[in-house]
Amino acid sequence: MPIPGTPSRAELVDHLVRTRIAGDVATPRENNLSHYRKLANGDRAFWLGLDFGDRWSDEQDVLAVMAERCGVNDDPEYRYGRDTIDPELTVGALERLAARLRKAAEGEQRVLFATGHPGGLLDVHRATAAALRAAGCEIVVIPDGLHTDEGYVMQFADVAVLEHGASLWHTHSPEPMRAVLTGLEREGRPLPDLVVADHGWTGCAGRLGIDSVGYADCNDPALFLGEAEGTVQVAVPLDDHVVSPRHYDPLTAYLLNAAGLGAAG
Repeated sequence: MPIPGTPSRAELVDHLVRTRIAGDVATPRENNLSHYRKLANGDRAFWLGLDFGDRWSDEQDVLAVMAERCGVNDDPEYRYGRDTIDPELTVGALERLAARLRKAAEGEQRVLFATGHPGGLLDVHRATAAALRAAGCEIVVIPDGLHTDEGYVMQFADVAVLEHGASLWHTHSPEPMRAVLTGLEREGRPLPDLVVADHGWTGCAGRLGIDSVGYADCNDPALFLGEAEGTVQVAVPLDDHVVSPRHYDPLTAYLLNAAGLGAAG
């Protein structure tokens, strides 16, 4: 571990379970249900930049979507203990994501990468950006001098991130993406054809009508609801911060191979 080369589908499923990227994950059930309830109650911090109005005001409806698209336990009476992500759903979503990356490569599209979880997913995004650039895509360079109330928006290894106190910052906020898109418009530059991201970076772009795909944990239901509504094109279910970022390498290799992009260093 990591698995040498590109894993088969069965090898990747096994790897996801062994590393707890999927299967029995670290996120407790009570945390998941708390977040589903807060989203249903209209707490916009859990909407990740999307706008749900009153369409998801029933916590049980949110749970039903999460069971279908993420693989959490669908029993509303199961309230404490471990929860799950179905690794087959993870791989299925990776294959849908791969199809969208293939389309981007074939059209040599402008693609923007961003992450609110740099401790876990930065290198997944970096490797995907490198592969798309090699295929002829334009990787969007963000404007200089962007900031939000949380910190500065910068680009590191082709991936937009939030920087605070000389550290890359974990954020669910949509405001960094809003700052990037506003900055591009202010400079008279075209918006991206595709955003590949997570958290509020994906949600904000999707709400503004940009093709958006992203990774999401089982305690972050918004992107899965966005996918159900068609605002987000693909939401990949996974634990977005396991103990070693290297555990995501086989997932990245599988994704790029499925997209016809090969491995990128």
